[in-house]
Amino acid sequence: MDRNSLKCKIGPSILNSDLSQLYAESQRLLDNGADYLHLDVMDGHFVPNLTFGHPVVKCLRKKIPHAFFETHMMVQNPEQWIEPMADAGVSQYTFHIEPVLKDVLPLCRKVREAGMKVGLALKPGTGIEAVRQFINHADMILIMTVEPGFGGQKFMNDMMPKVQWLRHNYPLLDIEVDGGVGLNTITACAEAGANMIVAGTAIIGACDQKSVIASLRETVERSIHKCNV
Repeated sequence: MDRNSLKCKIGPSILNSDLSQLYAESQRLLDNGADYLHLDVMDGHFVPNLTFGHPVVKCLRKKIPHAFFETHMMVQNPEQWIEPMADAGVSQYTFHIEPVLKDVLPLCRKVREAGMKVGLALKPGTGIEAVRQFINHADMILIMTVEPGFGGQKFMNDMMPKVQWLRHNYPLLDIEVDGGVGLNTITACAEAGANMIVAGTAIIGACDQKSVIASLRETVERSIHKCNV
């Protein structure tokens, strides 16, 4: 990645797709302009829901060898899944700091040693100060704009100051937003400084995925251009 400029990246959350057609749906998203796939992994403990784990990711990787896979680990014990996810071909391992605050740095190191990029995720109730000391050890910070664990929630605009603070202090950091992001909320995300956009329902449920992805991208790139000028 060019460290001298920010890039807009759109990563649909495939959880909203028809999971019985996971490969076809994922490939269609990539064909329609997605930059990466955002894979939501939930363990039934950290969040109430249960989704899929490394065996599913591994099967998907065999079918889609070259795409960038980000796993969003909504799990109580992120250490447990580092090796299996690396083996499954995950590109970036994004884990929540809340259950592992005393172990964030060693976990970052383990993720990197396993050959994956490091993402650190914050729930809406977690302030930015909780992650400040770890930012230089991560490739990306994920600011959740809904409570993790369920799709289709309303976007929380009051999370935007976290994004603004990160962008102001770390001009070249990859900052991801996830939750309720769509055509109606993308402007707030882009203007706050997010450059990695996770959208589930807004893209998956669209009649024309390609035009929705293009529209999200255009809004973000307009804001990035202002930052880079």
